[in-house]
Amino acid sequence: MKKIVWIAIIMCISLEAKDFLELKKEIPSIELDIKYYGSDNFIGKPIDGYLAPKAILTKEATLALKKVQKELKTFSLGLKIFDAYRPQKAVDHFVRWGKDLSDIKMKKAFYPNVEKKNLFKEGYIAKHSGHSRGSTVDLTIIDAESKIELDMGSSFDFFGTNSWVHYKNITAEQRANRMLLHIIMLKYGFKSYAQEWWHFTLKNEPYTKYFDFNVE
Repeated sequence: MKKIVWIAIIMCISLEAKDFLELKKEIPSIELDIKYYGSDNFIGKPIDGYLAPKAILTKEATLALKKVQKELKTFSLGLKIFDAYRPQKAVDHFVRWGKDLSDIKMKKAFYPNVEKKNLFKEGYIAKHSGHSRGSTVDLTIIDAESKIELDMGSSFDFFGTNSWVHYKNITAEQRANRMLLHIIMLKYGFKSYAQEWWHFTLKNEPYTKYFDFNVE
């Protein structure tokens, strides 16, 4: 009986994941820095559901991202991915952490000016994420040769106004880098999120459901 149950679970996962593609296989020149697989994130530990440092997206989002990478390559630039598809179990992990007000070990690096008790109210933590629908990606632009990230004026996942797309108290170069990222992502069918310069969602998402299969 147990064997039948496990087979059913495996088949279910396979069916859910069949329309998703691994970015590194489809776009070999893309760089990955999957923050939630390791400990360099606002929680400070690996996140539930990330069993491998891989980036997965729907076919539609992957093909759009492939066009972005192709155009950037002509300028000796490229993309670095921080996060792509995110299992619902990972979002649930964020929620549990957000409710534990005693755990603030990563506060200085990721939310120095925001009280943890306000993370839900101010929209930094939520019970659902567009990432779990499979067509949302967190990314930046890098120099294709050195692999150095362009300076965007704040780090990935920094909770604060510094990360807002139109934040003005940054240098002209940082504003230009943000503009470049947004112009090229919007050109190929993505939409941005006003409070995170790194966050983009395919306008015509193929799914409205939230998936929960692991990144592996």
